[in-house]
Amino acid sequence: MKIGIDTFASAGGRSGIGVYLLELLKRVPRTEELQFELFGWDFDRYVYSETVRRSDFISRCRFNGRTANTLWHLLRYEKLVLERGYNGCFFPAAHRTIPRNSPCPSIGTIHDMAAYWGTRKTRESLGLIRMILPNSLRHLDHIIAVSEFVKHELVDLIRIKESKITVIPNGVDHSVYYPRPRNEESVILIQPFSFRRPYILYASRIDHPVKNHIKLIEAFGIFKERTRHPHRLVLAGADSNRAERVKKAAFYSKHRNDIFFTGHFPSTSLPELYAGADFMVFPSKYEGFGLGILEAMASGVPVACARAASLPEVAEHAALYFDPDDAEEIADRMVSLSDRELARSLRQKGIERAAAFTWDDCAKKTFTVIEEICS
Repeated sequence: MKIGIDTFASAGGRSGIGVYLLELLKRVPRTEELQFELFGWDFDRYVYSETVRRSDFISRCRFNGRTANTLWHLLRYEKLVLERGYNGCFFPAAHRTIPRNSPCPSIGTIHDMAAYWGTRKTRESLGLIRMILPNSLRHLDHIIAVSEFVKHELVDLIRIKESKITVIPNGVDHSVYYPRPRNEESVILIQPFSFRRPYILYASRIDHPVKNHIKLIEAFGIFKERTRHPHRLVLAGADSNRAERVKKAAFYSKHRNDIFFTGHFPSTSLPELYAGADFMVFPSKYEGFGLGILEAMASGVPVACARAASLPEVAEHAALYFDPDDAEEIADRMVSLSDRELARSLRQKGIERAAAFTWDDCAKKTFTVIEEICS
């Protein structure tokens, strides 16, 4: 049985979806009965060379961009399936890249429904998405949702039958994200930066308003005024939609000298950045899963996060919660996390909660679904 894996819309392994795909590929079943072949952008060939053989990657579509991506899936996908003799296809980013029809069984993972809600779209494109996305998703033979929250959105918004959806949570690489010894040095070197401690961390792309950086900056100011603590606020993530508004808010903050933007942060250094933080605040208004809070918990970092979307489902009792629209309440939780006893308790709860999520478990369940649907 030969299965094609679509690598389009995975950002060359640099996004959360890219991490998801890379972690799955590390755990691809190696059997004679089950073969996997990747297809995607020409320049993605080398991204996955450490996890699969280069001969297992089929380059398609020389042009980058969403329009080229969409056109290729509409006009060329079916031809590829027939040429390569696929018995099934897996779409790791089915909420972003999916053909309208497939000549073989198709399985797609849905990480969120942000595009449907229009968090980053104009009214015109939102209307188009609401016309196209539901039918495209209904054509999938089976859907993997990364959380119960996403499953409920699929059922309520798109009217997908529950029997067609399997919930398989993402995982954490515990060999990379784990509690590290905390020294008392005031400055730590994490390539390519040096960070002055203590600092509060938010690791997420700069995407306004969904990631809610501006409200966090406001809350940080309140926290500083109340406590006079020396903490800095580290915002680690690449610029995305309306990032200039977030940076403008930071510039006009009274505490702008204590707000630090890293830009795109190297994934290889991210575990050290987590481990060096006093605590993490995750104010995002919408997350299909919220991998960042699990990575922080696995690193032994106390977490406060928004009472929104999938975050309570993922963190459960191991985090403090707040209304993402209430800067005062966010600041309250930041003050609470300054208490060493509470922080120590949350640190232990977070480690225990994160231990329930592994990529081995995610990959095993995912490939079992793929094999069952394509058989």
